[in-house]
Amino acid sequence: MTLGLLLTQLLNGIQLGVLLFLLASGLTLVFGIMSFVNLAHGSLYMMGAYFAAAGFNAFGGSFLAAALVAIPGTLLLGLVVERLLLTTLYRRDHLDQVLATFGLILFFNELVRAIWGPASVYMNTPQSLRGTVDLFGIAYPSYRFAIIAVGLAVGLALYVVIHRTRVGMLIRAGASNAEMVSALGVNIKGLNSVVFALGAGLAGLAGLMAGPIVSVQSGMGEPILILTLVVIVTGGIGSIRGAFYGALIVGIVDTVGRIFLPMLLREFLERSVAQAAGPAIASMLIYLLMAAVLAFKPAGLFPVRHG
Repeated sequence: MTLGLLLTQLLNGIQLGVLLFLLASGLTLVFGIMSFVNLAHGSLYMMGAYFAAAGFNAFGGSFLAAALVAIPGTLLLGLVVERLLLTTLYRRDHLDQVLATFGLILFFNELVRAIWGPASVYMNTPQSLRGTVDLFGIAYPSYRFAIIAVGLAVGLALYVVIHRTRVGMLIRAGASNAEMVSALGVNIKGLNSVVFALGAGLAGLAGLMAGPIVSVQSGMGEPILILTLVVIVTGGIGSIRGAFYGALIVGIVDTVGRIFLPMLLREFLERSVAQAAGPAIASMLIYLLMAAVLAFKPAGLFPVRHG
């Protein structure tokens, strides 16, 4: 184990964390304000990645064009889905919401197969970000560093919106007590639409940024949705601050654990046993973390502040 390898994996964990934050920030507000279980949030991420790939390939490899297609396209798609399909489910039981949004997962997976085919779609890394940057004496891929920068910028922008604007005040109030906000005359349906569209746009941004480093394919939203739910439970439902810190914690634990736990086990076990057990145990780390958080802090590490 070298210091360079440790720093590289820490940066990879932060990069995964900020991608998870882009997804978790919108989804945790949907949970917190609407008390709505939206399993289709990962599908919006997938659609954002497909929109980005389509824009990238249609406009001669322009990443800017991909962004202009992916983010507004996913935001609009989320708004249409929310207005046409989900508004009738807000007052229904959570089981109904789970079943309905699970159906949306199946629908979107089949939709992308019908439009783009069963094979994976690829995006190239932007030409200007194909090199490396020198961080703490190590060469780190420029594009992965750009993902970190974008995630931190979005986190700062969300902080300003949530804590320094009237809309943000209503969102925070809705996360604390949606019924009281509605009773005070606030258009809660409009607020719900704003929050859902914002979450969809952030999912589209996450799909855009992930496009060049993953295979864009049907079903890609489900694995990252599971990680996103772990982030929300760990950080605290309804808390943007919790989504940010929870995402960084989960990203670093998942990435560093998968690399270093098998190496650590090889120091105490036979190589064949360590190679078999290491990845399996490492894949459970974030779930063990979530279980520990639920046991000792059921509201999450950084719950919504009341009062």
